[in-house]
Amino acid sequence: MAIKSGATTINIPDTVGYATPSDYERIIKDLYNRVPSIDKVVVSTHTHNDLGLAVANALAGVAAGARQVECTINGIGERAGNAALEEVVMAIKTRNDLMPYTTNINTKKISPCSKLLSSTIGFPVQYNKAIVGKNAFAHESGIHQDGMLKNKNTYEIMTPESVGVSKSSLVMGKHSGRHAFKEKLIVLGYPNFDESKIDEAFKKFKDLADKKKHVFDDDIAALVDDELMNDKNVIKLVSLDVFAGTKGQKAVLELDVYGTISKTEQSGDGPVDSIFKGIKELFPHEAHLQLYQVHAVTEGTDAQATVSVRIEEKGKISVGQAADTDTLVASAKAYINALNKLIIKRKRTAPNEEFSTAI
Repeated sequence: MAIKSGATTINIPDTVGYATPSDYERIIKDLYNRVPSIDKVVVSTHTHNDLGLAVANALAGVAAGARQVECTINGIGERAGNAALEEVVMAIKTRNDLMPYTTNINTKKISPCSKLLSSTIGFPVQYNKAIVGKNAFAHESGIHQDGMLKNKNTYEIMTPESVGVSKSSLVMGKHSGRHAFKEKLIVLGYPNFDESKIDEAFKKFKDLADKKKHVFDDDIAALVDDELMNDKNVIKLVSLDVFAGTKGQKAVLELDVYGTISKTEQSGDGPVDSIFKGIKELFPHEAHLQLYQVHAVTEGTDAQATVSVRIEEKGKISVGQAADTDTLVASAKAYINALNKLIIKRKRTAPNEEFSTAI
C-alpha cells in the first residue's frame, strides 16, 4: 500500500531492540522476496541497542539489501540508544571486502562531531567506546606496544587520523607562543576562530599552562569550547570563594547579571550546593537541577574537570558545561552556562494552540 501510494523509502524498525542479526536479516530478505515493487524503493534500517546489537543488526540489514541506515552520532537515543553512526560507517569502510558499499561520510569529521555532540548535550563519551572513545587507539599491553612499534597494522585496523584524531597529544606548554596556539586550534578543528577570540583563548591557555605541568589537546579543546559557550552571556562569574570541611560549607559568590555586580554568601549541603544556592540568590529562577556530572578531561591530579549541568524550567531543558582545574569553579560556570542558555530559550515562543492541534 505504501509503495503504491508513492512511498520512496520503507523503514523497518526494531523499536525495542529485541532482534538479533539473523532475525533482522531474515526480515529484510522476506520483504524482498514477498513485497511487490520493493526493489523500486529504498529499504531503511532503524535499530535500537537494548541488547547491544543495534550496529550488528543494521549491518545485517545492509547485507540483506537495505540501502539506508538510520543511526546517531555516539549512538545516542532513547533507553540504550540507537545504532552508532561512527561504528556503522567505519565497519563498512574497514571491512569493505565483505560490505562493498560507500556512505559518502567524511570520516575525518567523526571525532570532531562526536566531541561537539558530547559537549552540546553534556554527556561524556565512555572511554572504551568504539571509534570515538578516548581508549579506542590506546595500547597498554606490552606485546601490543611492541607490535605497534614494529608495524602499526599489527594491532590497528584503522588509523586515528582516519576518524579525525590528531597524531600529537603533548606539544603545548607554558613557553608556547600565540602562533603555535593558533596552528593547534586549526589542527583541533577550529579553523575560523575570530582573532579576538584567539587572544582571549590564548590568555586562558597561558593561565592553564601555569597551573598544569602538561597541556594536552583535550585540555585546549575544553578551554576553547568553554570560551565559545561564554560568548554574549548575560550572567557571568566574577569571583568565587568556597570554604569546606568538617565544620561546614560556605560559598561567597560575585556575579555580573545584566551588567550589575552583586555579591552573596550562602551555606548548603556541601560546597556545590552552597554555590548553586548562591547563584539562585543572585539570579532568582524556578529551574530544577536534573543532572550534575563531573569528569576529568585528562589524567593526573592537576587535570581540568569538565562539569555538566542539566536544568529544567516549565518543560524547557538546558544543558551547561564548563571546564577548569578547580572543580568548584567549573561547577559554578556550568550552572551559569545552563542558565544563560535557558534565558535564550525563554525568549522562544511556543507553538500556538491551533498549530499544536494540527500536528
